[in-house]
Amino acid sequence: MPVRDAAGIEQAIAAIAGEPGGGLVVMPDIFNGIHRELIVSTAAGDRVPAIYAFRFFASGGGLMSYGVDILDLYRRAAFYVDHVLRGSQIADLPVQLPVKFELVVNLRAARALGVNISSSLLAQADEVIE
Repeated sequence: MPVRDAAGIEQAIAAIAGEPGGGLVVMPDIFNGIHRELIVSTAAGDRVPAIYAFRFFASGGGLMSYGVDILDLYRRAAFYVDHVLRGSQIADLPVQLPVKFELVVNLRAARALGVNISSSLLAQADEVIE
């Protein structure tokens, strides 16, 4: 569902809340990152379960997140900077894709939404927020 502004966020989540069994997958983009507090609070207020692409959504009150480990990306970027500063040609450095993904589950948010998280999912989580 395309959203262009903050009012659109609230309307879109309200529409999802009106659907039986509705849920939300928040894509990783700049707009959603800028409006993360509004998205998380509106989803919680409208009792819409949501999964996000970055840890900071779950640690900020969202139900759960699954996506690349941003800190690992920074560490890997430092590898490139180090090699370039030591004289390596950028063209000679390998292209790398993200390899570390993390699952964060917020049990506080789950309880507030009335959502039961399976023990098998909790066992796979990299972090469980109590």
